[in-house]
Amino acid sequence: MTTTDNEDQHRAPVYTWTDGVPFEAEARAQIDNLSRVPIVSHVAIMPDVHTGIGSTIGSVIATRGAIIPAAVGVDLGCGMMAVRTTLRGEDLPSDLAPVRAAIEKRVPHGRSGNGGRDDRGAWANLPPRAAAAWANLEPGYRELVERCPRLGVGNDANHLGTLGTGNHFVEVCLDEANRVWVMLHSGSRGVGNRIGSTYIARAKEDMLREDRRASVDANLAYVVEGSEIFDDYVRAVGWAQRFALVNRELMMAAVLEAMAATPKIPPFSSGEVAVNCHHNYVVSERHFGEDVWVTRKGAVRAGEGELGIIPGSMGARSFIVRGKGEPRALCSCSHGAGRSMSRTAARKRFTVEDHVRATEGIECRKDADVIDETPMAYKSIEAVMAAQKELVDVVHELRQVVCVKG
Repeated sequence: MTTTDNEDQHRAPVYTWTDGVPFEAEARAQIDNLSRVPIVSHVAIMPDVHTGIGSTIGSVIATRGAIIPAAVGVDLGCGMMAVRTTLRGEDLPSDLAPVRAAIEKRVPHGRSGNGGRDDRGAWANLPPRAAAAWANLEPGYRELVERCPRLGVGNDANHLGTLGTGNHFVEVCLDEANRVWVMLHSGSRGVGNRIGSTYIARAKEDMLREDRRASVDANLAYVVEGSEIFDDYVRAVGWAQRFALVNRELMMAAVLEAMAATPKIPPFSSGEVAVNCHHNYVVSERHFGEDVWVTRKGAVRAGEGELGIIPGSMGARSFIVRGKGEPRALCSCSHGAGRSMSRTAARKRFTVEDHVRATEGIECRKDADVIDETPMAYKSIEAVMAAQKELVDVVHELRQVVCVKG
């Protein structure tokens, strides 16, 4: 762990857990810029840090009396869920293609038609379980739309219980004792993106009307407690984070049912739920004797004794961890391996053959459309884990045998 001393009265202290994990100069500049925002009181940088919009992904930010919507981002409530089953590795069939096909059939994933009417990644007809969950979420959504009508234009209920694209995934894994786990990664989908984008834009508009914030980077525009926009934002983000939790629960139920219906898999039950946690969110917490808003942008809460999930990339190991409650890290840890290059760079650098070799032994997509998610596009998960030994203990080590990507 390294720290940047606060020599400037307008600069927040920055603590980093990046030993042995290089990150780009642009990310360093973003961190320095963030630390100089007047409302920022503390910054903790995780080993998976890389350049984002406004602030780095892999950062934990404490702010006084205000929130930076762009730091929270647009994939609101994105996070992980993992369940250990009673199955063992030897219970799985030697051919895992039917398992992947069964999961893909029950969980809408990917995107087509520009996310329009016939999008393969959304429900054409909402299934009963998703409809029941939406009935609980809808009243809060209607209140948000009433206050900001633009939030009501686009996908919402039809994304509940769906995976999405990019780095979102469903995996079947084996732990160190050869026990079978199901793990998945997704968030609040289209509606969360719309909420995040809307309030990032509104925060920028608000900043332009306030001369006292004119010196702040537009991508770090913040909303202040006591203002109408702040209250609206906190309400909307809280709703999106609930949507994300429910979304993961619905997908997990569907995946377990898909596996149970797959020929050659014996009857089983789901046992230990490791965690259902966000890693893109904002919450009010108390740190260093002060109530602050904590934004975890690509970071997991790792309070003392709390369980979390740190996934690797396709073909790399993942970890169930227990937090140590490190105060300087604002009780946090990394949310994964972190990208080592952009998606565009990965597509230019690697071939399908490279990807096939990197994912040998894993039942997953091996085509040109997932090259940007190939393991080589990410940092070494081993180096990332070594850099954050002060933050977490490893409880279980998982390796993928099936991976579903959008």
